Amino acid sequence: MQDWNPQLYRQFEAERTRPALELIARIETENPRQVTDLGCGPGNSTEGLFERFPQATVTGVDSSEAMLEHARQRLPACRFSREDILRWQPAAAQDIVYANASLQWVPDHEILFPRLFSMVAPGGSLAVQMPDNRQEPSHREMRRVADEGPWRDRIGEAAQVRVKILSAAEYYDLLAPHAERVDIWRTSYFHVMPSHQAVVEWVRATGLRPFLEPLTDEQRPEFLKKYLQAIEDAYPPRVDGSVLLAYPRLFIVARKSR
Repeated sequence: MQDWNPQLYRQFEAERTRPALELIARIETENPRQVTDLGCGPGNSTEGLFERFPQATVTGVDSSEAMLEHARQRLPACRFSREDILRWQPAAAQDIVYANASLQWVPDHEILFPRLFSMVAPGGSLAVQMPDNRQEPSHREMRRVADEGPWRDRIGEAAQVRVKILSAAEYYDLLAPHAERVDIWRTSYFHVMPSHQAVVEWVRATGLRPFLEPLTDEQRPEFLKKYLQAIEDAYPPRVDGSVLLAYPRLFIVARKSR
């Protein structure tokens, strides 16, 4: 896929940062020295880690150079590295391995989660938040529009690029044998959007990317038009004209024994 678009991603930065900060607030590891933000994006989550743990060396990791450039400008006191999460290997065990809305793009969670937890130092934490919204209208309609249009063959397997999110029980079973404590919860946010077009802009920055990028320049506007129509049908405007975008997210904090 093409590189991520930081400007598009940051249109709804406050809404995207809220779960990142709520995840940070639930980390119980005290006085961490080494903290890594996997999939740091433009640095909004890294900033939260830096503010919460000012004594730590905070490193942001991302595969997008465009995102990293924004993060470096935003947080010159932090370190940033262009790496693939799937191949990430720190030089030393980390006190906190943190991944906010990034691991849903990385396959093989049955292997990935134990591997990441093995990189956590004794007494440290693995903290993860992932969108759990595949069955929400915003994402169901992506797949339906992709499947019913003339672009079906062109999109193909790209529609499946976001990996399967396991159940809370499955993540617990992956981590509990190696953890002192595993905290798992699911929260549904209801983001107040000014219009249906705003919903489209929200998902264009993330979940809609693999649907749009295989299309031609002529197909892309037509796909977006049909998707917008589907969003208008799926999300009736509220009494003040706003649109409520339901957005479930799964949170996990696993702490390693000392």
